[in-house]
Amino acid sequence: MENGDHGARFPFPFKPYPIQERFMEALYAALEQRKVGIFESPTGTGKSLSLICGALTWLRDFEEKKREEAATLLHGQEEERGSSGATTEPDWVSEFVQKRAEREMVNKLKDEEMKRKRREERLEMIRHNAQLKYAMKRKSSEVNEVEKLLQLSKQELSSEEKSHEEEEEGLIVADYESDEEVTTKTRNCDDDDNDDDLEEEHITKIYYCSRTHSQLAQFVHEVQKSPYGSTVSLVNLGSRQNMCVNPDVARLGSLQLINDRCMELQKNKHDKQNKADLEPKRRRGVAKATCAFSGYEKLMAMRDEVLVKVRDIEQLLQHGRETHTCPYYSTRMAIPAAEVVVLPYQSLLHAATRKASGIKLKDQIVIIDEAHNLADTLTALHSAEVNGAQLCRAHSQLSQYCDRYRSRLKAKNLMYIKQILFVLEGLVRTLGGKVGLNPVTQSTQSGAELLTINDFLFRAQIDNINLFKVQKYFEKSMISRKLCGFVEKYEGKGVNTHSSSVNKENQRIEGLGRFLQSLQNKPAAPPEQQGAVEDRPSMASPMMLVESFLFALTNSNKDGRVVMDKQACLAQSSLKFLMLNAAVHFAQVVQECRAVIIAGGTMQPVADFKEQLLLSAGVSEERISEFSCGHVIPPENILPIVLCAGPSGQELEFTFQTRDTPRMMEETGRVLSNLCNVVPGGVVCFFPSYEYEKRILGHWESNGVLQRLAAKKKVFQEPKKASQVEQVLSEYSRCIQRCSSTGQGQSGALLFSVVGGKMSEGINFSDDLGRCIVMVGMPYPNIKSPELQEKMAYLDKNMPHVDGRSPGKTLVENLCMKAVNQSIGRAIRHRGDYACIVLCDRRYSRTGTLQKLPEWIRSSTHTHSSFGPAFASIRRKRICEVRH
Repeated sequence: MENGDHGARFPFPFKPYPIQERFMEALYAALEQRKVGIFESPTGTGKSLSLICGALTWLRDFEEKKREEAATLLHGQEEERGSSGATTEPDWVSEFVQKRAEREMVNKLKDEEMKRKRREERLEMIRHNAQLKYAMKRKSSEVNEVEKLLQLSKQELSSEEKSHEEEEEGLIVADYESDEEVTTKTRNCDDDDNDDDLEEEHITKIYYCSRTHSQLAQFVHEVQKSPYGSTVSLVNLGSRQNMCVNPDVARLGSLQLINDRCMELQKNKHDKQNKADLEPKRRRGVAKATCAFSGYEKLMAMRDEVLVKVRDIEQLLQHGRETHTCPYYSTRMAIPAAEVVVLPYQSLLHAATRKASGIKLKDQIVIIDEAHNLADTLTALHSAEVNGAQLCRAHSQLSQYCDRYRSRLKAKNLMYIKQILFVLEGLVRTLGGKVGLNPVTQSTQSGAELLTINDFLFRAQIDNINLFKVQKYFEKSMISRKLCGFVEKYEGKGVNTHSSSVNKENQRIEGLGRFLQSLQNKPAAPPEQQGAVEDRPSMASPMMLVESFLFALTNSNKDGRVVMDKQACLAQSSLKFLMLNAAVHFAQVVQECRAVIIAGGTMQPVADFKEQLLLSAGVSEERISEFSCGHVIPPENILPIVLCAGPSGQELEFTFQTRDTPRMMEETGRVLSNLCNVVPGGVVCFFPSYEYEKRILGHWESNGVLQRLAAKKKVFQEPKKASQVEQVLSEYSRCIQRCSSTGQGQSGALLFSVVGGKMSEGINFSDDLGRCIVMVGMPYPNIKSPELQEKMAYLDKNMPHVDGRSPGKTLVENLCMKAVNQSIGRAIRHRGDYACIVLCDRRYSRTGTLQKLPEWIRSSTHTHSSFGPAFASIRRKRICEVRH
């Protein structure tokens, strides 16, 4: 390969480290044996590159083996046909069944081989800029183009017989299709695509997902640099918020608003073409906007371009702007033929999002990177919250919708709408309010209450409603999105109204809109100005939040809880569904996939991870494989220290009772001051919470500790706004570089941060940016949190007690140590890096706590009961000998 082939078995851009070779061997074996693997490889060991080369090597070998087996089978079938004769009288029934099965198998193999060859030939032509001629049949009508686009996004609009007046107004009344109707429509759509040489069944592929778009972009860059960079077909998926190139839509900012506006533009184009097919009629009102970036031919062309060249999201956006084509839809069209699909957590772990994106996991490979918080991510994805103002607004919108279209709604539609209204009334009633009144003026009795799902349904008096059928109606009628269009139309957005009843509806909705804007501290435009704005984007539909909450209530009673949080007024009160059993939603992933690889830099502790997420999801112990490797740095490049006492002999134990004492805070200041005297470059100090950071820095400022620290190193503090993080890091870096080059005055910089904050994950404090990492105390979560208490109770009841230990208490300890491991892992980012890690709390010396540290840190950790020997060991280390 053009980028090098330095591995004996795995193509690699350079000679891999021994731990990288072991990593790839273990990965290859896990994929071959259909395992669920937990892989831990510290940052700086080339984890991403090892994942790429190991997984793609297996994929190429798998495809080659499959082709060889198919060729052997086809060859054997031809030989059998040539040698067959009527020498004996066979059992003709058994022979007929056997021959038919063989013929079907052979025909399937031939079909797959033909499609593969056509796909490869086509992509090779594109790579060489050959003239492309699409071989598939495409209807020239723009209506069918838009219908395919809507089908792709799983947002196909239901159609119903409408009068010419309805067509004039562009109304779509919610219709509840039967399963048979949906199947027929899907089959018809599939028939139109039979001649598309790339619209085939999904080939075996690797789904790679990570937490943030920056991490995904980094992975794509690693693929580009790998030996497979020029040959692999990679598709990069993202949300509309990250991939929209329509400036009028992208400027909305909010993900929900962008989603709503995008679907509205697609619907407008669909409606526009439907009207054009009718007899010419006098048009009323202004023309509705459509998206100029979603032409079907252009999307197909960009789909092909996506498959032949590896691009990150920024490069996709640039290509989309240059070609005036939507990257969001074109990348989704490329999924079936892609070998690697790169996507964020949400798109893969949430079933509805996975279905909408066209992702099929059957017999595929899934790699989940940065998976240390996988359980928390699954919990957050499947939790839901809705407040009183949103419930009241949803009820108001749906009531007006029902009143206006009552005569046009089918009986079944009307029944479900009435049920949803009844459910909304019950939800508002549980918060102590009443629909139809202003939620701001309705006062409620403050307090929080936690209920099981069944108890909540009884409390809301909606236990007689079949929420599964209601959920099915939501999905098929798309009533949540249609309410967006309904509000858009009757808020006076470029549509002339001719009846007093419509004007009254406008006035009511405008008042509600102004009220909601006042809650968000956003000034509302006057009615006359609102009517003058054409194509103003609609507000996010509160019914979508209600839909998510009702969907959450369909979980098993033992798997979730409902938190009722009542505030002073109904508008601020809320209902929150808390998911307790994340495994129930992860089960489908591990059951459908051929193999699942869960990787991270610091996966410790993994015991509860296995128990709560894998074994509870039905994964057998035999299917789980674990791999953990050390770091590439030599042992002398890291010095982890557990510090049990400060310079004055004060014992360091930051419990809730002792951490706020002046003596403890002053002793912490002395520890930090001594470290800043001997450590060059950057020192990063992590506090357990923002509240404690504020308290201790205030104390240090009052007694002069902060001034002494600032004399040795310039002090920086983690910003409150995420948008300011880059600026603070840039100034921090420049200060260290300036101090290193001058060698006079201050010796570097000191950065105060918070565990679990903006700088505890995903930030690179390599080299001089992080020569010393200080962890003040142990960042235990708030044990008084109702959500955490309920989670602990659930684990104590449903999980095994290992060695007599409570699973709930173990959860608290593991949450603490996972946060610690992420924070201290910000340093030591490459082979030549070195740093000191100081854990300031004697509780870190406990055997059980030390076992939860990553092995490559734990093996070098030294515990010091007094400050003197610890400080001496730091001074002797390399970090204090060389000043860069």
